[in-house]
Amino acid sequence: MDRTLALEFVRVTEAAALRSGRLMGRGLKDDADQLAVDAMRQTFDTVPISGTVVIGEGEIDEAPMLYIGEHVGAGGEAVDIAVDPIEGTNLIAKGQNGAIAVLAIAPKGGLLHAPDMYMQKLCVGPRAKGVIDLNASVTENLRRVAEKMERGIDDLTVVMLDRERHQDIMKECREAGARIRLITDGDVNPAMECGLEGSGIHMVIGTGGAPEGVLAAAALKCTGGDMQARLLPETDEEVRRCHAMGITDLNKVLTIDDLVHGEDVIFAATAITEGNILSGIKYFAGGARTESVVMRYRTGTVRFVDTIHRLDRKLKSMKAR
Repeated sequence: MDRTLALEFVRVTEAAALRSGRLMGRGLKDDADQLAVDAMRQTFDTVPISGTVVIGEGEIDEAPMLYIGEHVGAGGEAVDIAVDPIEGTNLIAKGQNGAIAVLAIAPKGGLLHAPDMYMQKLCVGPRAKGVIDLNASVTENLRRVAEKMERGIDDLTVVMLDRERHQDIMKECREAGARIRLITDGDVNPAMECGLEGSGIHMVIGTGGAPEGVLAAAALKCTGGDMQARLLPETDEEVRRCHAMGITDLNKVLTIDDLVHGEDVIFAATAITEGNILSGIKYFAGGARTESVVMRYRTGTVRFVDTIHRLDRKLKSMKAR
């Protein structure tokens, strides 16, 4: 993909964040999500790509925009797109940390078309690449990561969703001596942070959404991190979807290269509320300030984009047309 597209994709996540961020803390998660979807969809129309949404807001009968299979873009290179206009709708509704607007782009066929089901995930940064094993115990994985990173297990910080289903993982992490950070929603953001040196996050583990797993894998692939995953279908329909994807062995461990194929992927995210790495949106009279990150696997580049938006000028320009 043309490297100049990277900033175009940042514009897409910025638009979603700016539009939805006005509803932070107002308890309107569905309204905020719709604003983000509208803004993201409209901005895609200005980007010179011929994109197909492979991970989005749902099936065509479930979402009016950014549905799976929808074609977006102003025309250009054919790409597959994974989007989450707001990762953490509960977070923005409550004004809590960690909400982001996020997307990943790859050439056609470059992203696993993950169905909307649960996925078991294990994520680490580049300094622990190559040592994780989803089939091994949590304790063994902690031991391997600590050894590879040349530190003790008690120096590691593990992030997981605060869910009843993770009680056994929490117990094992605690008994091994690792520090734990529990989050209420949104596991793409900590997975992204896991791949960035100095974030203080060394592992993300547990069960969450499969579509979010692909977005996490895109970020980790760009930063040189590592991830393993396993789809966890719970119904006959979900099993059928796995088979349709060619996954007949439901115990199959998916590697990061199974989740994101090839040599080219771009990941972009803009913070809506405060994050560990990215600061949330700051509004002021006539404008706003955003912080974003954009990564490209082909070059290994990670760029942080600090943007001041003159929204009053943009409004005047639109009225003048």
